Amino acid sequence: MSEPGSSPDERGVNQNGDPGGKLSVSGSTHTPAESPETRLLSAFKTDGHARKVYLAGREYYSEEGKTFVLRLVGKIKQQLSSDPTLRPEYPPSLGLTEFTRRATEAALGRSSHAVMENRVFGVQTPGFTAAVRLGAELLKHCFDDSATWCGPVYLSSPCDDSLAGIFQAAGIQDIRKYYYWDDRRRGVCLEKLLQDLERAPEQSVVVLSASGHYPTGADLSQHQWSVITQLITRRRLFPFLLLPAQALCYGDLERDGWPVQYCASQGMELLCAQSFSHCFGLYGEAVGHLLCVSKQSSLRLSVQSQADKTVRSLWAEPSAQGAACCRHSALQPGPSGRMGGRREAHCGEMHADQIHPERKAEAFGDSRVLGPPDAAAWTLLLYGLEWSTGRISVNMETHLSAPRRLSKHQCNQRS
Repeated sequence: MSEPGSSPDERGVNQNGDPGGKLSVSGSTHTPAESPETRLLSAFKTDGHARKVYLAGREYYSEEGKTFVLRLVGKIKQQLSSDPTLRPEYPPSLGLTEFTRRATEAALGRSSHAVMENRVFGVQTPGFTAAVRLGAELLKHCFDDSATWCGPVYLSSPCDDSLAGIFQAAGIQDIRKYYYWDDRRRGVCLEKLLQDLERAPEQSVVVLSASGHYPTGADLSQHQWSVITQLITRRRLFPFLLLPAQALCYGDLERDGWPVQYCASQGMELLCAQSFSHCFGLYGEAVGHLLCVSKQSSLRLSVQSQADKTVRSLWAEPSAQGAACCRHSALQPGPSGRMGGRREAHCGEMHADQIHPERKAEAFGDSRVLGPPDAAAWTLLLYGLEWSTGRISVNMETHLSAPRRLSKHQCNQRS
């Protein structure tokens, strides 16, 4: 777009005689910064080491090096493809009703007072990132009635590098960090975290990982959640919870979702971004969900209306197949915290049952890398898809030269 007050001569003329110069979209010389994952993959491909191992893969691989397909998911897909009653049609803009209901129950439980009081609604999204983006849009339009809200948003340090960009894409530029991981303690530093949030202005949004914190794998304890929620309520902050892999962290649907249930039980309004892609192995069929809990049922309809308007401008409607697969797997906890109504465990729980034994073997399998067992025990306190190994380059060189075979799954865990 041309600058105000400029003439065609000032802008330049292309070969066809049309105004050129700044009108060219492809003429920009600005090169976007590479993501850490892109840089790491590039370094991996150019590395000539014979026993190199890529530690940043997102997919779950079998011992044969193939993407792992859960038996239950494969069975459900076959049933859906052969069901003569199903017809191709666009899903509602806010997603499949049954899926959003079960995703809400997975996070809040069946007996949530917020659900009974009609203060909750959910929106199916095309993946976890889209759920965060929709939440950011709703905060901008609905958080402050007097004006368009523009921040600040507090993210943990460290956190997923893409989070800041998602909020900025929604027009929220004031992004700040709060202290989370302490390298010396190898865990969460609650004291410094509370100090940072104590200084946060009122109506600040605090993004908190409900389980499986990225990239450390270190989660808040129930006591720490209690202390933090008291501060959030007293300082009039707003919690935005992240639940990217429910049941993959602790192997228990209820336990992974406990922070969300606890915050809702305290009468807090909140947003929660969920993802079911990793839990079900639906990597190419991004399935996300945004859970919205308001303080009053009268506010639910207005926020839901804004969500519908925003969704229509961003992606119109989500895909149906992945959500249908999740819906048919009875995505809800039973009496013991596992999936109700079926003998099979929830897909995330089945994945977790395979992740945790391998993590234990990785932690204690080579004393030359991490030292004696007591020095490696802290790694078993980390959960989720990512975890901090605490290894430096010299350690990794020793580890890779050791005469033991890494499984395909271990090769695809983040360092």
